[in-house]
Amino acid sequence: MLIAAIIGLCILLGLLGFLVPTLSNRAKRGTDKGFSLGQRATSKAPGPLDSFLTKSLGKSQRATSKSHSAGKKSRFKLPF
Repeated sequence: MLIAAIIGLCILLGLLGFLVPTLSNRAKRGTDKGFSLGQRATSKAPGPLDSFLTKSLGKSQRATSKSHSAGKKSRFKLPF
């Protein structure tokens, strides 16, 4: 379920980056805040669970950032 939510968030940020690139920055900052809060909370988990959860949230944040920047890049490559 969580994986589907991350994929949906990536698609949403990619579309926002393509359709309204300047206004999509606020949505990206909001997701970055959410992921960083999650990383801080999971860094207090015991044992190897700490690194596993922190890494997974970091990779999710990286994926959303990549889709957002890809949407913005493709928008600015258009001829109009």
